[in-house]
Amino acid sequence: MSSLLEIKNLSAKVKDKQILDNLNLNIGKGEVHVIMGPNGAGKSTLANVIFNNPQYTKTSGKVIFNGKDITNAKTDEIARDGVFMSFQTPEEVEGISVFNFIKTAKQKITGQNVYFADLRKEIAKNMEELEMKPGMDNRDLNVGFSGGEKKKNEILQMLELNPRLAILDETDSGLDVDAIKLVSKGINLFKNDENAILIITHSTKILEMLKVDFVHILIDGKIVYTGNSELAKEIEENGYNSFKVGE
Repeated sequence: MSSLLEIKNLSAKVKDKQILDNLNLNIGKGEVHVIMGPNGAGKSTLANVIFNNPQYTKTSGKVIFNGKDITNAKTDEIARDGVFMSFQTPEEVEGISVFNFIKTAKQKITGQNVYFADLRKEIAKNMEELEMKPGMDNRDLNVGFSGGEKKKNEILQMLELNPRLAILDETDSGLDVDAIKLVSKGINLFKNDENAILIITHSTKILEMLKVDFVHILIDGKIVYTGNSELAKEIEENGYNSFKVGE
């Protein structure tokens, strides 16, 4: 598969604290990658640094997306280039409906007008697939939504915006088994040979319902081990103590 995302010798810090340490990662088109690691390892930091969150400072390295250097690009530019990120705790936004949020985001990303009726049909179809209640797209973005509804709404946005790379930061966190199944269904609906997915998770439950190509263990800001989906099962059974930098 041709490369979609290349992270080369990336280091980053928050204020004076070094979080990522010379990290390397290559994601090809059509691939599903998983980042796992103990608390404080730098998993969410990696997602935010890819997206150039201003709270984080890159101290070295490069981020190349689809052949373009986005190391110092603005967050909205990175999104327009085709990178999507779901959040651990999606924000509630009063005064903007789910439908209008998606419509505006889609127009900004594509640079084209989005026809109301066509988008209504698309959203209704995807909401049905995710078993979201009818009319939820008319409600203010995430306002009054349960944890599961917020996470399904993130997957709905991913399906509608159709990015080249989807970064899912603990999308399964706090979800029951049924909700995880629906989130996994949405991920499988999104997946194709031209896009890629980077999943950041503590749990192996969501991985049981997906075809995962690579699992990476992140400890102290470095990827210390890479394996296939069986590695996630090993982590579930034995934890991270057996993995050390340099192994």
